[in-house]
Amino acid sequence: MTPRAKRALALGIGVAAAAGGALAAWHYHRVGLTLTHYDARGHLVVARRIADSITPGWQQIGAVWLPLPHLLNALAVQVDVFYRTGASAVAMSVVSYAIAAAAIAWIVAALTESSAAAVAAAAVFALNPNVLYLQATPMTEPLLLATTTVAVALLIAKKGSYPFFVGAAFALACLTRYEAWPVTACALGAAAWVRWRRGEPPSAAVRAIARVAVFPAIAIAVFLVVSRVVVGEWFVASGFFVPENKAAGDAWVAAKEIGWGVQRLSGPLLVWIGGIGVAIAAALGVATKRRADALVVVSLAAMGAIAWAAFYRGHPFRIRYMVPLVAIEAIGAGFAAGLMPRRRAQTAAAIALASVAAYELSPLDAHAPMVVEAQWDRPNLAERARVTGCIGRLEPGAKIMASMGSLGHYMQEASAAGFAIRDFLHEGNGDIWLAALERPQLVADWLLIEEKAEGGDMLAHIARERPAFLDGYQRVCEGAGLALYRRVEGKPEDTEYTDGR
Repeated sequence: MTPRAKRALALGIGVAAAAGGALAAWHYHRVGLTLTHYDARGHLVVARRIADSITPGWQQIGAVWLPLPHLLNALAVQVDVFYRTGASAVAMSVVSYAIAAAAIAWIVAALTESSAAAVAAAAVFALNPNVLYLQATPMTEPLLLATTTVAVALLIAKKGSYPFFVGAAFALACLTRYEAWPVTACALGAAAWVRWRRGEPPSAAVRAIARVAVFPAIAIAVFLVVSRVVVGEWFVASGFFVPENKAAGDAWVAAKEIGWGVQRLSGPLLVWIGGIGVAIAAALGVATKRRADALVVVSLAAMGAIAWAAFYRGHPFRIRYMVPLVAIEAIGAGFAAGLMPRRRAQTAAAIALASVAAYELSPLDAHAPMVVEAQWDRPNLAERARVTGCIGRLEPGAKIMASMGSLGHYMQEASAAGFAIRDFLHEGNGDIWLAALERPQLVADWLLIEEKAEGGDMLAHIARERPAFLDGYQRVCEGAGLALYRRVEGKPEDTEYTDGR
């Protein structure tokens, strides 16, 4: 295939994926699943609070989630309709999905010179119902898939030339999700090895890749500095989950969870075909100069490193963490199809692969693991809405103290009742929040406490350890693990407990 033909193929697949992704996004909007995942709402809150906050500013970008998705959406999400529906973030996800599909097709075409294999690989990725669902939400995985696949494609296309563009792509990926960090390290290391394998002196190969590596290195360093300034830690690695995974401390069990999750997402045949293709790509990348670029592409398998490390540390199992591995599965499957010796054989293998994908994948499957997982919190929505109703109309200047780390998704839900982020006092408000932790009565008219999820949030723990924390407040409503307290004049027992009914 000529370079022009590869670009045309990738463009056509990208356009088709964008159209299909938009239709899928509309479908999930109609059935009310766009924002059912609590993290989907949480990402909207982080983007919105940069301007909508008691203390607006760059510090509101946060330090646990990486900043690029929120920065890209920060302006649009200040428009209420985009904030309440997530439409602007969904549009970004659809575009990212289309770019990822196009990049996967281009990578397979570059490795195999087979347009049929490239189309089949794109189909394995684009028709996966779990990928299709995530690209219909404000989640950050679609942007991760777009930035990493484009970065790898540029790296093998440019052979280390034009370091700004290649490095910028990796930098953007490293500012999107942590999965990009091991992918970047592996890809750049493999690229240096490829240059040496093809005859460059080791020092020249390292210098060439270092010119690319400096961009993601700077991006990560800036993020670490921001984290240190905002939360006092260079890197927040604990405190946001309760260790409860049976894989805790067991590397093999953690790896088995990854494998089981990938199989649940795609089906056994596609996993085996993709896995065999990745193994062959790795072997050929090491053994032959002509196929050496395949080793760079295999670096996308490092997407699983973060999930493995999380499960090993006891993080609860989440099927969502395996979705990024669908990209390397699709590339591996397409590579396997494209290895056939003749064009007709490649076409036949690609048709067989597409048939397997059609058999194992149902694009809008309502029972797809990711769709099911996203609805875990759905039964709580009505109960939390009842708690919101207990507040009624907030008086001018009144504040609701709540932990955004636990209730960020609730804050976005409350926008339907007219509440803004600046109506809430949360961790992002710095010294005001710290003072309120000592004496909330001075600044908070309401306290909203998550008492059940993961043992309760930080306010729940404070209230248990220091009962005087709730002095001057009356419990007025509860539901779905939330407890709502109102500041009262006089003794708390003077106010009737209504439980919101």
